[in-house]
Amino acid sequence: MKAVIQRVQNACVRVDGDTVGEIGNGYLVLLGVMDGDTQHEADVLASKTALLRVFEDENGKMNRSVLDIDGEILVVSQFTLCADVKKGNRPSFTPSAKPEEANRLYEYFMQQLKE
Repeated sequence: MKAVIQRVQNACVRVDGDTVGEIGNGYLVLLGVMDGDTQHEADVLASKTALLRVFEDENGKMNRSVLDIDGEILVVSQFTLCADVKKGNRPSFTPSAKPEEANRLYEYFMQQLKE
């Protein structure tokens, strides 16, 4: 699994003009599921994401997690993170998981974050 985690004050995802996800202060996570990923990788990444200390404490130090600030997390499936661009100019998406498995692990990852 690969993730790009961005701290945000707010974020939303719109599809055809309709908002399908929206959060306040927290993380926007772009999640790529690789072929061969398992629930173990999702467990590890969900724990790391929830406990990552990148929010400032009362002394201005990055010492607080999204849990500590009672923040929100918006996860967006992003198979392009799995692209192989070693050869040529056209990325290969062979390393990404098949859609059914990717969706299953994406849903599992989100459930682990909720817990």
